[in-house]
Amino acid sequence: MMLSVIKNRRGVALLITVTITTILIAAALELNRKVRISVTAIATTRDRFTLSHMATAGVHAAMAMLVKDKMSTPAGTDSVQEDWSDPEEISEVLQAITFEKGRVTFSITDELGKIQANALVDFPKGRGFKKFQQSIWDNLIRPVISQDEDIKDINATTDIINSVKDWLDSGDDDAITGVNGAESNYYQGLDPPYSCRNGPFTHTDELAMVKGIAPELIYGKGETAGISKYMTIYGISATPKKIDKKSFTYDGKININTADIPILEAIIGEENKECAQAMFDYRKEREETSESKSYVNRLPRNWYKNVTGCSDIKIVPEVIRYNSDLFRIESTATLYDNKLVITAVVKRERDKKTRKWKCRVLSWQTG
Repeated sequence: MMLSVIKNRRGVALLITVTITTILIAAALELNRKVRISVTAIATTRDRFTLSHMATAGVHAAMAMLVKDKMSTPAGTDSVQEDWSDPEEISEVLQAITFEKGRVTFSITDELGKIQANALVDFPKGRGFKKFQQSIWDNLIRPVISQDEDIKDINATTDIINSVKDWLDSGDDDAITGVNGAESNYYQGLDPPYSCRNGPFTHTDELAMVKGIAPELIYGKGETAGISKYMTIYGISATPKKIDKKSFTYDGKININTADIPILEAIIGEENKECAQAMFDYRKEREETSESKSYVNRLPRNWYKNVTGCSDIKIVPEVIRYNSDLFRIESTATLYDNKLVITAVVKRERDKKTRKWKCRVLSWQTG
């Protein structure tokens, strides 16, 4: 009897020991898991903090290039022939930005080498189309629309442009533009409902809110690029003081020294697409020697008339420009398998006090 009791007690003790050991092991494993998660989270936070500083350094290096360019380039011109647009020159600048681990790259593009989305409407009046901008929109959108087999309506391009105009103009009184434009009464009938802005776009993604504009048209589909790549919401400028000290406008002028091929086609018409390609190549043509590289063709005003096959092209002065002080900087930092991109839009301007050139940040996005 006594022996049986002792054996039972020993069995219970063993069971308790096994249970406690199991609990301790489980607790240790859970603690280990939480520690590992905590360590990983701390490491991720540390790496992202490091990446942010690295990418920011890239943005500031790009701004320094733009300031240096303004101080050294002849007044009134900005083109793809300048250092800020040359990957080789950028690589040399990046060599001075060294990190123990990771690397930074950046690119700079001219924001005024794009179509100003808000220039479609004649601000400050804000009621009608701005001269020549309607045809630029048509030349940009129509080729893209025509490639979409799902769109059968031959008036789709015109309807989209009219709807964009209604989105921008200040007349929200149901007096739609054309047959298929759209004011707030149309948008209020959607699910979810929203109102027409009746003012300038605040970002290019807002184009997706306009009647008739599909995401594929904005962001692209397959090998076809979307129109957002060639548009900007920047370019605002004050109107002459004699009109209104507080009003604003968008001149809509595009820098043909930096504009991409689809934008050049939009300016001169799709029927002149071969000339647009020739203009693009003319700007970039370089001759190389064993010691240096140099551009073959200078880009004075009306340089496009010197391009082979383009001498008969006529571009109205109200559409084009040859300079810019608005730029988009994309700085990419990589560390181990992590990457962080900062996209900044900056305006190059003189400091009112020191009169020195600087870059003022208009937009800063981290992704």
